[in-house]
Amino acid sequence: MKRLHPDALPHLPADVARPRYARGELRAGIVHLGVGAFHRAHLAVVNEAALHASGDLRWGTVGVSLRAADTRDALQPQGGLYTLALRDAADDGSPRETLQVVGNLLDVLVAPEDPRAVLERIAHPDTRIVGLTITEKGYHHDPATGALRLDDAGIAHDLANPQAPRTMPGFVVHALNLRRQRELPPVTLLSCDNLPANGDTLRGIVLAFARQVDPALHDWIDTHCTFPNSMVDRIVPRTTDADRERISARLGEEDAWPVVGEPFLEWVVEDRFANGRPDWTAGGARFVEHAEPFERLKLRMVNGSHSALAYLGAMAGLRTVDRAVAVPELRGYIDALMREEIAPTLPAMQGLDLDGYRARLLQRFSNPALQHQTKQIAMDGSQKLPQRLLGTVRDRLAAGQPIERLALAVAAWIHYLRGADETGASHDIQDPLAAALAERLAQAGAASSSVHERVAFFTGFAPVFGELGGVPAFVYAVARHLAMLEERGVIAALEAAA
Repeated sequence: MKRLHPDALPHLPADVARPRYARGELRAGIVHLGVGAFHRAHLAVVNEAALHASGDLRWGTVGVSLRAADTRDALQPQGGLYTLALRDAADDGSPRETLQVVGNLLDVLVAPEDPRAVLERIAHPDTRIVGLTITEKGYHHDPATGALRLDDAGIAHDLANPQAPRTMPGFVVHALNLRRQRELPPVTLLSCDNLPANGDTLRGIVLAFARQVDPALHDWIDTHCTFPNSMVDRIVPRTTDADRERISARLGEEDAWPVVGEPFLEWVVEDRFANGRPDWTAGGARFVEHAEPFERLKLRMVNGSHSALAYLGAMAGLRTVDRAVAVPELRGYIDALMREEIAPTLPAMQGLDLDGYRARLLQRFSNPALQHQTKQIAMDGSQKLPQRLLGTVRDRLAAGQPIERLALAVAAWIHYLRGADETGASHDIQDPLAAALAERLAQAGAASSSVHERVAFFTGFAPVFGELGGVPAFVYAVARHLAMLEERGVIAALEAAA
């Protein structure tokens, strides 16, 4: 089978959507750091719709991989083309799928191979927007406070090596310095990661790094560049070999790097752009003055409940989200978690039906066609819990309200960190703080056999829990649920929390 390539576009099956603009005339107005599956199934698809609707060809994309070359190696022979497969289930439960070949990704740079090329691409006159989908750990910040970690080895390296950075803050700030020196216009820095106030967080990190480089650079960025907050939402599971085979068979061309997603998509963006933007409303984006209410809704309702479902499901030996949410005790728990503990912490939003939102979310989690792995969602818990669950915990405690179901979710993460589920199957702990977490658990176990004392010691780990480890109500609730998980298992713990 021949490889997917621009020359093959006219010959694809009629039911496969494809670029309809003059792809050879695209200019790269966007540089996107973190050109993984989520970006290619979300912003890139919205951008594709904008190109079709407007014909404004200034908004092609150059992707940047900050670590591995796999995406570049897969897409380069395909001229940057790849397929998005949107999957859900028909009324009879059978999976169905629609395909679209996306064309606005012009090139992929691999930062470790040629850091100078990345700096020059961000500093190119055509570049107007620098997007980021690098996951929480790519910000090199303290998850509990949002502050840049100046003691981080990568940050220290980048401050000393402006021509060969390794981290996002290093690439962004040193490239912005080139733009300033060359008297080029500023750019918009657009975070698409699941962080609270992601634009404000990014701004704080960039400015903190820039202050270390040159106070004048700090002032230039602060004055001229913009950092809109945004909220992104689409479930994008990891692509499997079976996905590649199935999609390639339908195309009649081999696609080595397709992405799979659910039909649902949401993107809310503050309309603060320093140097123009595409009309992303054509692809379903919504421009607003303040994104914070939407961010909180998404982080707490979607991401918070997703993480709770993932840890409990994984520990019960349930490999996919749809299988986990099909267990009555788990579904009832997630429904009650959202309704009784998360929803009361959310601001009022005109036109939002929270009951309908919750019901739709449970339906999305139930999508059997996605096969979304619980272990994928369970990754990087130290970076995710502070904004997905612990912020809600703080609000509930401050209001004198119970945190029983939230505490169970936190206990499930601690339970997951032991590295084996209730069936005896082992799993790797994929987390940038994995070594520190393992050491903390070991120290907790050595210090005491009491669950309460172990939890009190473990939750004293400030990079994740901040001050919560010193809050007796939090420690007590987490310890009680962890004891139930360890002694009787997930289902019994869910029944006790009902």
